[in-house]
Amino acid sequence: MNSLINKINSIHSLIFFLFSCIFSIAVYKFKLLQLSPIICFFLILTIGVSHGAYDNIKGKSLLKKYNIYSIFIFYLIYILIGVIVILTWLITPTISLLIFLFFASFHFGKEDSQFLINKSSILFSIFFLFKGLLIIAAPLYFNFVETINIFKLLLIENENFYEQLDWIESKNILIIIIGLSFFTNILLTINNFKIINLALLIDFGSIIILNYFLTPLVAFTIYFCFLHSVRHIASITIQLNDKNFYDGIKEFLKKALPLTILTAILFILALIITHNYFEINDAILKIIFIGLASLTFPHILLEYLVEKNEKK
Repeated sequence: MNSLINKINSIHSLIFFLFSCIFSIAVYKFKLLQLSPIICFFLILTIGVSHGAYDNIKGKSLLKKYNIYSIFIFYLIYILIGVIVILTWLITPTISLLIFLFFASFHFGKEDSQFLINKSSILFSIFFLFKGLLIIAAPLYFNFVETINIFKLLLIENENFYEQLDWIESKNILIIIIGLSFFTNILLTINNFKIINLALLIDFGSIIILNYFLTPLVAFTIYFCFLHSVRHIASITIQLNDKNFYDGIKEFLKKALPLTILTAILFILALIITHNYFEINDAILKIIFIGLASLTFPHILLEYLVEKNEKK
C-alpha cells in the first residue's frame, strides 16, 4: 500500500509542478484565469476543507481506544477547540497568528513529506518545520506588502510586529529561511534516496513558482487545495481501497461530504455576518485564514493523537 501511495503522490508532484508553471505564467503573462477571492473561497471550502472532513472517522476510531463510543463527544471537543481558537484570535491576534504560523508550517511540512518520509524524531520534526516555513516565507519574500496587508486584515495591529517583519525583510532573513527550506528538502530527498524522493524538490519548485507569479491568496489557494489537500485525499483514498482507486474516491466522498457541507455552511454564514462590517474581499480573507486556523488546531491535535496511539 505504501509503495502505491508513494507512486501516486510522486506522479501528482510532477503534474502539480507542470500545472503551477502553466497556470502561473498564463496569469502573469497573459492575465488569464486570475482567481478572485470569491473563487479562492469556494475552492478552499470544497477541495481544501474536504481533506480534513474525514477527521470524524478518525475521531470515532480514536475514541474507541479510550472506551468512548459516543461520536457526539468528538464533535463537541472538535468544535470547542475551534471556538476557543477564534475567541483567542479576537483577544490576542498577534500571538494567535504566530502560534498558527508555527504549527501550520510544521503541519504542512510533515504532511507534504509523510508519503515518503514517515519518521518521528526531534531532528525530523525540525526538518518538517523548516520545510513548511516555505509556505510562510515565500509570499513574504516575493509579495511582502500584499502579505502584510493580509496580516492587517487579520486584526493584527501590533506595530512592533510589523517593525520586526520590516527588519527581517531588510536583512534578507526571508531568503535565508527559503534557503534553509531548500537545504532541508535536499536532506529529506537524500534520506534513503530513491528517484521518487525528488518529488520533495519538485514541490519546492512549485511553491516558489506560485508565489513568484501569483498573489499570496491565489498562491496559497492553489497550494492548499491542489497540493496539500489532494495529496492527503489520495493517501486516505488508497487506505480505504488499495485495489480500486475510483471506488476509494467514492467511499472517501461519502464519508467526507457531510462535514465538508457543514463546514462550508458555517463559513458562508460567518462570511455573511462579517460582510456587514467589511468589504466582501476583506471579509473573505478574514474568514479563510481565521477559519482555517480554527480547523487546523483540532486537526493537528487529532493527527497527533492518532499517530501516538498507532505506535502503542
